Amino acid sequence: MLLLILEAMRPRQWIKNVVVFAGLLFSRHFTLSHDILIVCGAFVVFCALSGTVYLLNDVADAAEDRRHELKRLRPIASGRLSLGAAVAAATVIGVLSLVSAFVIGTGFGIVSMAYLLLLLAYSFLLKHVVIVDVLVIAIGFVLRAVAGGVAIGIAVSPWLLICTILLALFLALSKRRHELVLLEGAAPHHRPILEEYSTYLLDQMIAVVTSSTLMAYVLYSLSPRTVHEVSQWMFLTVPFVLYGIFRYLWLVHHKEEGGSPELTLLSDRPLMIDVILWAACVGVILWLK
Repeated sequence: MLLLILEAMRPRQWIKNVVVFAGLLFSRHFTLSHDILIVCGAFVVFCALSGTVYLLNDVADAAEDRRHELKRLRPIASGRLSLGAAVAAATVIGVLSLVSAFVIGTGFGIVSMAYLLLLLAYSFLLKHVVIVDVLVIAIGFVLRAVAGGVAIGIAVSPWLLICTILLALFLALSKRRHELVLLEGAAPHHRPILEEYSTYLLDQMIAVVTSSTLMAYVLYSLSPRTVHEVSQWMFLTVPFVLYGIFRYLWLVHHKEEGGSPELTLLSDRPLMIDVILWAACVGVILWLK
């Protein structure tokens, strides 16, 4: 049962929680062992919180997931893990995660609680509200970034938060498009909110968010605050961001991927190399500051 609970918590999607390290990286606190340990603890807490949300989300979506080509294989949808066991596990893990969050710090605990409540509201209500559904997902990423900064007592740059929410919107809209294309006419039966979208509308929204993301990152890299507090050379990382977004768009439109961003990132070698090169470039720039 423990293995089934762990599987239902979707550990492969915990890669999304690396966003909590953003504040540590861009504040150049990555040389402080104390702060590194705190953010690692924050990462573990958010992995547990994410797992809690996934458990309860799968409980709420069990009937719809059974009609999905891939999701029907999940522990709860397939019946391998009972609804009662999933709810009990989510309750215990959620409580322990919040207690751990407040041990790290009151501010971090408050942000963690806000994240959990927002994502639970999404699972049971907000995912049925058009446009709000993808916005909530994006805000969840922003809360991760804020939590990482709060945990070590630093303020995350507003530009970084804007870039985070726009990039998260880009991924969320691409995921909606993938679901719509994959399920075709059966999409509304699996996820009712998909009836409110069309591939044309999603393509328009993705185009707006793509250009906004690129512009926001360029402005961030050139802003006086970034030049003063981070480095004057951050603009050198822009080509990696350009390639990464264009590569992801190519995968979405020509390979019909994007339904699982973390798998797309890990399975596409050029995209993975681009992310590694971006991180290495940022690391060198910050190290030489």
